[in-house]
Amino acid sequence: MKNLAIIILFTAIAFTAKAQTISKKSLANQEVKKQVVDIACGECQFKIKGKSCDLAIRIDGISYFVDGKNIDDFGDAHGEHGFCNAVSKAEVSGKIINGRFKAKNIKLLSK
Repeated sequence: MKNLAIIILFTAIAFTAKAQTISKKSLANQEVKKQVVDIACGECQFKIKGKSCDLAIRIDGISYFVDGKNIDDFGDAHGEHGFCNAVSKAEVSGKIINGRFKAKNIKLLSK
């Protein structure tokens, strides 16, 4: 009986792990067109491990560093309302490739 409970537990864990893998893979190479997202510093606001303050977006609860735009392209990141101190909204277009967002266009939305 104890062995059966262990087998059921491991089976449940395996299915859960597989479901998470599938959902992350479904975002690979995803085209993003004029989608409203959260935008901020990946390290300071989204708690992504990195080497310095870098621009990031969050789509459906998943954060991605941004390539093609710099965190200071939108003003002082360390200012009162800068990306290191606040999460903003933006309309973005681009593509998710290898876990990073390759930006074609980023338009900040007014608060």
